[in-house]
Amino acid sequence: MILVGGCLCGAVRYQVDGKPFRIGLCHCADCRKESGSSFSSFAHWPRDTFTYSGEISTYAGRSFCPLCGGRLFCLNDDDVEIRFGSLDKVPTDLVPEMEVWTKRREKWLPVIPSTKRFDEDPT
Repeated sequence: MILVGGCLCGAVRYQVDGKPFRIGLCHCADCRKESGSSFSSFAHWPRDTFTYSGEISTYAGRSFCPLCGGRLFCLNDDDVEIRFGSLDKVPTDLVPEMEVWTKRREKWLPVIPSTKRFDEDPT
């Protein structure tokens, strides 16, 4: 499985190869603020399966395009966390398996029965 994505203006592009090892939704205050939405959807892959091109800016571990502000990914030493919204194709085969910070979850969102739910980050 090869997935590609990038920012709104196209100045940053990336590719990731293989299946993610974690897929989820986050309802924390930071994800809500940075996404401008009620939650963020993400998946994690091993860092060595990921490449990108273009200039990025980073704030608090969150990388984005400095031209259009498009939120893209979090680069860590061992893994990369990619935001679903930055993928070129809708990732319909990537189903969330967990939800974190559910104590901040909007009450009007339907529960996804297959997810494990955590009040905060899992330990």
